[in-house]
Amino acid sequence: MSAEEVDYMQEFRSGFLEVERGTSLFEEGASSHQLYTVIRGMGLRYKTLPDGSRQVLNFVFPGDFLGLQSGLMLEMGHSVEATTQMSLCVFERKALWRLFRDQPSRALDITWLAATSEHFLGDALTAVGRKDATQRVAWALVRIWGRCEALGLTQGMSCPMPFRQQDLADALGLSLVHTNKTLGRLRKRQLADWTEGRLQIMDLDTLAEIGMVEEVVPAPRPLI
Repeated sequence: MSAEEVDYMQEFRSGFLEVERGTSLFEEGASSHQLYTVIRGMGLRYKTLPDGSRQVLNFVFPGDFLGLQSGLMLEMGHSVEATTQMSLCVFERKALWRLFRDQPSRALDITWLAATSEHFLGDALTAVGRKDATQRVAWALVRIWGRCEALGLTQGMSCPMPFRQQDLADALGLSLVHTNKTLGRLRKRQLADWTEGRLQIMDLDTLAEIGMVEEVVPAPRPLI
């Protein structure tokens, strides 16, 4: 961002917020007066079905912009929950239109983020619909490792993964038992190991080949 854009964004934000693990940031069907950029921490986007089951849409990382759906459509089509303690930069929803009017380059960045999210959901649907369990889990682990690598959160070939196996299962359309067994097979093949909140990648190339991932580390993302 230019110095002018930095000054504008500092004026545009309304403050900062610290939330504890398990905090619901947005509820599906509800409206929110605030939007957030994640500064630190991770979370989940998910939809809840009438029978109480849950479909995880994707995982939330630092730099993600949250609440755009509510900002444009006045209510959320999914929920967002903090998996860890999170630090958030807060913006007022009512100021979003002013941003589009006054800072077209920032508005283009928001459009880029929305398009990237749509592209990711297409990849996720392809993984769930057309890949077997091993391919799905490999695809997800490579994607998560790639986001952490882009954010500088990796240490060697390991990265934080503070989610539950049930969260991964809910994201990939697998049962918890199937997910656990698949992770065990990947560990036995010395490809990846997920224990105590950290993901260790032993053979990234083979894991990416199994998951059919072409771009391991995503392109740089704009920060709102």
